[in-house]
Amino acid sequence: MKTNATSALIWSVADLLRGNYRQSEYGRIILPFTILRRLDCVLEAAKPAVLKEFKAKKDIPEAALDRFLAKKSGYQFYNTSPMTFTTLLGDSANVRANLTHYIGLFSDNVRDVFERFNFQPLIDRLEQDNLLYLVAKEFAAIDLHPNVVSNAHMGAMFEELIRKFAELSNETAGEHFTPREVIRLMVELLFAGDDEALTQPGVVRTLYDPTAGTGGMLSVAEEHLHRLNPLARLVVFGQELNPESYAICKADMLIKGQDISNVIYGNTLSDDGLIGKLFDYMLSNPPFGVEWKKIEKFIRDEYTKKGYEGRFGPGLPRVSDGSLLFLLHLISKMRPKAEGGSRIGIVLNGSPLFTGGAGSGESEIRKWVIENDWLEAIVALPTDMFYNTGISTYVWIVTNHKKPERQGKIQLINAAEFYQKMRKSLGSKRKELGEADIERIVKLYGGFEETEYSKIFDNADFGYSTITVERPLRDEQSNVVLGTKGKQKGQPQPDSSLRDTENVPLKDDIQAYFEREVLPHVPDAWIDHDKTKVGYEIPFNRHFYKYVPPRPLDEIDADLKALSAEIMALLKEVTA
Repeated sequence: MKTNATSALIWSVADLLRGNYRQSEYGRIILPFTILRRLDCVLEAAKPAVLKEFKAKKDIPEAALDRFLAKKSGYQFYNTSPMTFTTLLGDSANVRANLTHYIGLFSDNVRDVFERFNFQPLIDRLEQDNLLYLVAKEFAAIDLHPNVVSNAHMGAMFEELIRKFAELSNETAGEHFTPREVIRLMVELLFAGDDEALTQPGVVRTLYDPTAGTGGMLSVAEEHLHRLNPLARLVVFGQELNPESYAICKADMLIKGQDISNVIYGNTLSDDGLIGKLFDYMLSNPPFGVEWKKIEKFIRDEYTKKGYEGRFGPGLPRVSDGSLLFLLHLISKMRPKAEGGSRIGIVLNGSPLFTGGAGSGESEIRKWVIENDWLEAIVALPTDMFYNTGISTYVWIVTNHKKPERQGKIQLINAAEFYQKMRKSLGSKRKELGEADIERIVKLYGGFEETEYSKIFDNADFGYSTITVERPLRDEQSNVVLGTKGKQKGQPQPDSSLRDTENVPLKDDIQAYFEREVLPHVPDAWIDHDKTKVGYEIPFNRHFYKYVPPRPLDEIDADLKALSAEIMALLKEVTA
């Protein structure tokens, strides 16, 4: 069955809820029922063997029993109820009791999923509204067996449902997931530098997403590596703040056989659930432009007390946008270069490229990343790529083991024109990356050459020194006021109202720049070297700007005359 067809079947349950529930509540009911039906279908074949094993070994210690039952089910989870999702409907008068009992006999790791959804009160309310049997019956008729709906399609289906519910409740779907084709691009860029190592038999690598959502990035990366090398193993880790998204991610990982203890619930920035863990690969699409005021105390405490021993040593961005905090968090989890190093792919909006002058938190973070030679490439994506925003977005590739030819260099790739229009918009998403677009971007990255769409710079090209230019204070007779004490004695005093700053490219000699650009205009000026600060910014669009000359004046004049004649002719018709 096609993913969108199955999604439509599930979505049709909303018709039953209409009137009794607000649209914003649909997702809280439909998503856990979808997971429940999926788990039921997954366990269907092994159900008799699990029940037989349970009957034979139910008196042994719980931990041992758990291992035996999981082995029989073929997954990390199981259900010991003699009922299935379908058979529990046989007694229509006791569906609530049957369903509650059925969910209660799942293994602990699955019960946690439904607790995150706060599912029991929803069941009780559906029963009160005489809707529980009808809703359960609808789901029992939908076949979500893995042979019918693959894991990949199931993940896409969850994302489609979440997007619909987010639109109905005026929430931001962007907090939950990233378009699959954007993830594919990021994964290909991430793995592109390591193809040789990843094709070795039996290779094991780790991948981490600190904003895991429903687990889309983890799933796509795993699928890509298996296509590249069926004998490779990718161990995935993640953390997620939204309880429903966490529950979906956990259920998805359970079905795929991943270790669910690797997925942590909670706020990554204020409560890192994987302290001390280092990873080979990292992917993230943190929320764009979201403030971090709620967790400001935790962040500032770590910054102040731990400095570079913590995650945020280089500096803190303004409270209105925490994107760069996630970048710092990821960098803190890179393996040392001597142990193979790490590669990071992160989607950011435009502000982390240039927000903040020299000395600001944002500039200090950029300075630290670039001067350590960790920033490898930035790819500009087309606008209108995400479900909740049409703004410009950029994929940063960060690594502490650049290839020799990339050392000391940063590649900018302008892929803003590489897209295909969608037949039907999904929220703010009107464009998508086709396979050819992804291939083209990865080829530009791999080629590492100067082209119309690829530019290569030295790290220092993005640095500058902000110098403070002072001019003398003068009295009413226009005489220069001199200092009378200490080091300032006999020295011209600066006039704060005439004070100015200049940004001098890092590759320029400051004094030569000053003599060339400033002194010819203000001969009495000088530089206060104590105030000089080094900053970094990445003016991406400036490097790909294309000058379009204005149309010739005679061509514009001819158009205006033609338009005037047309207007006069229309007026004559009206007044005739």
